[in-house]
This record gives sequence, C-alpha cells and structure tokens, in this order.
Amino acid sequence: MKFFWLMLVVSTTLATASVRFDREKVFRVKPQDEKQASVLKDLTKTIELDFWYPDAIHDVAANMTVDFRVSEKESQTIQSTLEQHKMNYEILIYDLQEEIEKQFDVKDEVSGRHSYTKYNDWDKIVSWTEKMLEKHPEMVSRIKIGSTVEDNPLYVLKIGKKDGARKAIFMDCGIHAREWVSPAFCQWFVYQATKSYGKNRIMTKLLDRMTFYILPVFNVDGYIWSWTQNRMWRKNRSKNQNSTCIGTDLNRNFDVSWDSSPNTKNPCQDVYRGPAPESEKETKAVTNFIRSHLNSIKAYITFHSYSQMLLFPYGYTSKLPPNHNDLFKVARIATDVLSTRYETRYIYGPIASTIYPTSGSSLDWAYDLGIKHTFAFELRDKGKFGFLLPESRIKPTCKETMLSVKFIAKYILKHTS
Repeated sequence: MKFFWLMLVVSTTLATASVRFDREKVFRVKPQDEKQASVLKDLTKTIELDFWYPDAIHDVAANMTVDFRVSEKESQTIQSTLEQHKMNYEILIYDLQEEIEKQFDVKDEVSGRHSYTKYNDWDKIVSWTEKMLEKHPEMVSRIKIGSTVEDNPLYVLKIGKKDGARKAIFMDCGIHAREWVSPAFCQWFVYQATKSYGKNRIMTKLLDRMTFYILPVFNVDGYIWSWTQNRMWRKNRSKNQNSTCIGTDLNRNFDVSWDSSPNTKNPCQDVYRGPAPESEKETKAVTNFIRSHLNSIKAYITFHSYSQMLLFPYGYTSKLPPNHNDLFKVARIATDVLSTRYETRYIYGPIASTIYPTSGSSLDWAYDLGIKHTFAFELRDKGKFGFLLPESRIKPTCKETMLSVKFIAKYILKHTS
C-alpha cells in the first residue's frame, strides 16, 4: 500500500509539474494597415502573447498573417480590442490543451517502442540511433559532436558508404523545441535512406556517391522540456546572467549579423539571441563540426515548422546572394516536386522577403561560411494545427518532403564541384 501511495505521489507531481493550456486560444489576425499593426504591438505591452507566426512582435507588419496564443483570461480582452478596431481575425484553436492531447492520434503498434508515424521522445530517439547502427553497420555511423547545457549528447548520424572522400550534405532538425514534426522528418529520412539502399535507384546512387550528416535533434534540452514540462517551449535551457528567464533561441545565436536586431536582446523573449554569437554549447558543437568538414559539405538543409515554405538566404539583409538565380531555381523545382505527392503547396524565396528579416540564423551563417546551397524547410501546416500537427499527418509530410530533399541532393551531386 505504501508503494502504491508513493507511485500516486510521483505520478501526480509529474502531472502537475507540466504546464497546462486549458481553454487557451490561438488567434489569426491580418492587420490591414500600419495603424492596425500598431494596435497589436500595443497589446503586447500589457498582455503576454506567444507569437507563432511571425516569431516576434517586431516582425508584425501590415497585410501579414499573424498567429499568436493567448491565455483564457486575456482572450476576451483581445477579442474586444480587435472588434473595436474593426480588425479581421479568426480563432484557429479554441482550446489548446485539447489540441495538444488530440495530437497523439495514432495508436501505438507496440507500446513504448520507437515509431516513424508517431512523435518520439528523446529516450526513444537515442535508442533508435543505436538500433540504426546495429541494423546498418556498413552504412550508418554515429558521431557525438558535443553535449548540451544539461549534458545530453548531440549525435550526428553519418549515412553513406564508408569509403573515400565524397560530397556531403548536412541536415538538422529540431532547433526549436516545439516544432516536433521536424525531428520526425530527420528520423524518417534516415529510415527511408537506409531501407531503400539497393532497392531504389536514386537513393542507392546518392548513398554510393554522397555522405549525409543528420542531426536528428539540435535542441535536445528544449525538446525534452517540451515533452515533460511545457509543450510550447522554443529555446534551449541555458541560464541567463542577471535574468530569471531561461534559454536562448539557437537560431539567433549564429555568428552572422548577430547584433543587427535590437529586438533579440531580451532574455525573456522567445527570440533571445544569447549573450554572444555561438555562446551556446549546441551552436558551438554544430559550427565546429561543419567548419571541420567544410571541404566536403556542399549543402546545408535545416527543418522547421510551420507554414509550408522553402527558404534560402538572406535573412539579415534584403540583398540577394550572388547565386540567387540558382537557389531560386532549385527551390522552385523542389517545391514542385514536393507537391506531386499530395498537392501540398509551398511558397519559396529568400528569408527576408518571404517570411521576415532575421539575424543570427544557421542558414545565413552556413551560406556566408561558403556552403552555397543552404535551405530551410518550414514543414506543414499553414496554421490550422500550427506546432501541433497530428501524428496522422507525419507520414504524408515526411513522404512529400523526402521527394524534395532527394531532388536537392541529386542537384548538389550533379552541379557542385
């Protein structure tokens, strides 16, 4: 009985430890002009809004679709303010907690086992990497490139034939903790690549002639936190000096135009850039790895969600990169190829003009380092589910994205020296 009581205490503390989002709402607003945009900006002075799209209030502009989450308590105020200013809005999600629970809509084949059609927690992903090594020793190796603030390992899976020098592509997933469909894609890629070797002509050729470096979860601590404590967590989990707010946005922490955005200086913001470029252990591990393999890495691809876009540099300037036409062509064909499977439509273009200006991003950093083909996928969907894409959509999302990535890899193989 004592044991049962202990179990009860443990399970209730676990249940109460994590943040709940009962009756929290996600609004979509489209400000018609600068005046309406400033109404939204003024709201943030008194009400805490969690921006889903764009990432932060300073990116909000006229005619932009803006998605944000708000507490049950404040949603009434928001609604009446929007109505008072005759602003167009819809409520995408009425009860966030309900959507979080509905996300897990695929039944476990075997309880507790890793699955390609379900979201997997960090422990499952680690044991999956081990399984991949055992299953495909001639094709897969695992490299520990560093560790996180909380001392979790950062693993890169190296996929391809083990012999000789060859062109490589570096891919990472899960730089933002709450974007769960992103790590799901990295796992799917490894699975499909290894499974179809010798069976699929294109994949076989790619693996014979190229190396893929896959980082399945970039922001491990944040990812764990989003599973155990706060589903809406975005940053890593580093402590900030002189602030009780935790975490740095790893995708603002790269040494590229790092200091150009004044709005990333606040540690309490979701887009906080960190105290210095590459201040974070995760960023440092990735940049060191890429620098040390710069001779072979010909493309860098990073996966985010949501909004169905394929982005390329630049984010920190509206200036177009020298090979803009080439990047534009690759993105155009890659999005066409993606749509052949389920007719999913992606838009494409430079970060700054297609989504919003950013500073310190991994994409721009990799490009300026000398990797001339760098792309960011913003995976499904367009906002109905936002970061809470149901598990039943994982497989179609991964299947269509795979077509696109294979096209990019083929292009890199053929067109880079």
